[in-house]
Amino acid sequence: MNTNSFNRRRDASPHESNQMVFGIRAVIEAIKSGKEIESLYIQRGLNGGLILELRSLIKENELTFQLVPIEKLNRLTPKNHQGAVAFISPITYEKIENIIPAIFEKGEVPLILLLDGITDVRNFGAIARTAECAGVHALVVPAKGSAQINPDAVKTSAGALYKVPVCRHESMVKTAKFLQESGLQLIACTEKTNEYLYQPDYTVPTVVIMGSEENGISTELIRIADHLAKIPMFGEIESLNVSVSAGVLLYEAVRQKLAAK
Repeated sequence: MNTNSFNRRRDASPHESNQMVFGIRAVIEAIKSGKEIESLYIQRGLNGGLILELRSLIKENELTFQLVPIEKLNRLTPKNHQGAVAFISPITYEKIENIIPAIFEKGEVPLILLLDGITDVRNFGAIARTAECAGVHALVVPAKGSAQINPDAVKTSAGALYKVPVCRHESMVKTAKFLQESGLQLIACTEKTNEYLYQPDYTVPTVVIMGSEENGISTELIRIADHLAKIPMFGEIESLNVSVSAGVLLYEAVRQKLAAK
């Protein structure tokens, strides 16, 4: 993807909802046509030529899928699904490897938000909305263990998910290391530090890492982060909602950038 396609992504026309595709042949054709697969469910124990073709396409396109009992598929649709149901994403996913050069080419300082295991759809949408307002260049999410980008997420984001590129990658650690090698510092929001969020310099190329409310940021990401940053707490409740925490860190970055002008 070049800089022009990066700009087109921000002007993409919104879709109203995720489209369900069911039936093995229909799912195969959706993948072949280049549709963005948000989620894919295949019935356990299926055999035959068509299912082998589907599995081959899944491997070729590095798609994530779930093997599920037939009852799960029957709950998704009462129609003849033949053991395969897919949902088409309302957005087009990007690769961070393409986004970073485009940002530098535009003469901008990258600000990336990496979301490690945010599974709540509304939290994800709220984070995307704040990220767009704060000038974040891209969101990075894992291929597995992340909130689905569905109409609820898009609505909660107030349309921000059509404006901020979303990059979906298999390994958050490998992606974070790539960003470090590209000249970006990693700032992990965690309580496992004595350093407050105000101490790092956000005016340089930066990746802000947020973890899930249940498990926080993975140990591997904590280990490679350049800075650990915590939000000061004075009340009896010892944690903020993750979307609020993301807003606090991102707007510290905004404050520093304004002060540096």
